[in-house]
Amino acid sequence: MSEPAEATDRERPIPQLTARETEVLRLVATGMSSKEIAAQLFLSHRTVQNHVQNTLGKLHLHNRVELVRFALAHGLEDEDAAPAT
Repeated sequence: MSEPAEATDRERPIPQLTARETEVLRLVATGMSSKEIAAQLFLSHRTVQNHVQNTLGKLHLHNRVELVRFALAHGLEDEDAAPAT
């Protein structure tokens, strides 16, 4: 059974990225470090770094600054992904 289109669009607004890569990208856009993202998602920081590197490659970007700019330009940074204070 497939997911509703709205849920799929929300999870994967950039079609070439997986849902997890999109989730990591949203958190990168909030300014979180790999270790902070890893703690929030219950992953190792190396797994987060791998997701970031895969995302950079898929989007033809070179560093986290470009990644954040891309995320902001595409509206991926939102309240749902913001780190708890």
